[in-house]
Amino acid sequence: MTLQEAISARHSVRAYKEQPLTDADAQALQDKIEQLNREGQLHIQLIRNEPKAFLGPFARYGKFRNVTDYLVMAGVKADDLDERIGYYGEQLVLLAQTLGMNTCWVGLSYTKIPDTYVLDEGEVIKAYIAIGYGETQGVSHKIKRVDQVSNVSDETPDWFRRGVEAALLAPTAVNQQKFSFELLPAKDGQLPRVRAKKGFSLIGYTQMDLGIAKYHFEIAAGEGNFQWA
Repeated sequence: MTLQEAISARHSVRAYKEQPLTDADAQALQDKIEQLNREGQLHIQLIRNEPKAFLGPFARYGKFRNVTDYLVMAGVKADDLDERIGYYGEQLVLLAQTLGMNTCWVGLSYTKIPDTYVLDEGEVIKAYIAIGYGETQGVSHKIKRVDQVSNVSDETPDWFRRGVEAALLAPTAVNQQKFSFELLPAKDGQLPRVRAKKGFSLIGYTQMDLGIAKYHFEIAAGEGNFQWA
């Protein structure tokens, strides 16, 4: 499965089989985590065979079942931390999808279990990602139109439309999709520019959602076609 195929196949899954991650799948995730922690200056941690984080009342409200493996998404507190968590965390989500696993971003419906993770000075946890082998592959949800989140037009290049379509398949908090993409004129001798912006939401998580959507956009739009404004 390619990353583009993973974007289309991925849906949030909350109920998992009673089957722990295989050592091979866990190692593939761990190798990627080490790379992303370096690139994104993050402290993502894979927690295995630990059921308590998704047994509390919030998890039951969120309809989670049989979650024993998950990712702790942490990093040093900073203005752009949420966006980096989203951008790099979604790389793990799509990797998991290509390997036959399922996932779900979780902002509130979990319990922090002491001694299961490590936080260095100044670090905070921003989200968890449930991961495992789903009882189902999840379901699609209604999404916005391309023209509702971008300045797409008849003259818009195909790569921009593809990028926005992929962004609309990105997971966002309660499917809010509070982001937008604007194609800007290219400056002399430079690639076309794309400006990505988060919208307002009382729910929050819009900066993290934007990071996730930007990664989807990059995959579908293709390297060499644009630069971020």
